[in-house]
Amino acid sequence: MKILITGGCGFLGHHLVEHFLKNTDAEIVVLDKLTYASAGFDRLRDIAAFDDKRVRVLLCDLTKSIQPTLITEIGAVTHVIHAAAETHVDNSISDPFPFLESNVIGTHNLLMYCRQMMNLQRVFLVSTDEVYGPAKWDAPGFLPGDPINPTNPYAASKVGAEAIATAYANTFGLPITIANGMNFIGERQHPEKYVPKVIRYVRAGIELQIHADAAKARSGTRFYLHCRNFASALQFMIERTFTVPKVHVVGEREISNLDLAQMIADVVGKPLIYKLVDFHSSRPGHDLRYAMRDETLSGAGWKHPIPMEQSLEKTIRWYLDPKNKRWLDWA
Repeated sequence: MKILITGGCGFLGHHLVEHFLKNTDAEIVVLDKLTYASAGFDRLRDIAAFDDKRVRVLLCDLTKSIQPTLITEIGAVTHVIHAAAETHVDNSISDPFPFLESNVIGTHNLLMYCRQMMNLQRVFLVSTDEVYGPAKWDAPGFLPGDPINPTNPYAASKVGAEAIATAYANTFGLPITIANGMNFIGERQHPEKYVPKVIRYVRAGIELQIHADAAKARSGTRFYLHCRNFASALQFMIERTFTVPKVHVVGEREISNLDLAQMIADVVGKPLIYKLVDFHSSRPGHDLRYAMRDETLSGAGWKHPIPMEQSLEKTIRWYLDPKNKRWLDWA
């Protein structure tokens, strides 16, 4: 097995590299553009993957066509995990174009390259719960095939990526599975994201703004998912030769952003100072609740290898270790 992982220097991508190194004998090729969110090669160095003989790291800007010389360097692969993407919602609102360029054109260019591959078994397009838009309070989660309703440019760009993938599967016969994940947590996440941000605010005694409904009666909710668990789901699908066109990888349980912040504060050992703010006025283009269901994976027997609470506590304590402090302060 030889796996091509795009965005392999990024947050989710380096966890995928680490998981497949530890749990399979696969060779791995990483393609990465090294944007601001990549932290150079530091993540791969941190997990001792950069100099591993089973890993090759190649620079590639997927907004441009993949050139023949790079195709030669990559060589034949059996699986592709397309995790490269622009993901920060606030940035997509400030400037949507890079998201359309990276997530839509980048997906097109990768899949055009995949059409040239011999013996390609499966392409996994990493997508998001945000393509469905906000879920109603207490309603069941969305299923694959439910109507899409993107409410911000980032979500719209991922809808575009999914549409291209679906079209290329139908038209060109590419073996593609769209894997919709939820809010990822884990080590070495960019400090702009929620978990490291809360850790920094709690440690510094800074008031945290938590988005809530218009009445400020309850905060938004998410199904948080550690990157290791998402990687485990991909391995499960590879080993069982899943051929479904779309699958949801869902967090174990729904948790409010306020409750998650309090859990973080409890582990840090300092009080949580916060204010609930109306998300409509403070953060337009964002949604209070996302929810999906994962009958396909759970019905096939996949289970979360690490419980959510254990994943979260382990992640927080990792950040609190003095030798990892730079991952809270690097941006």
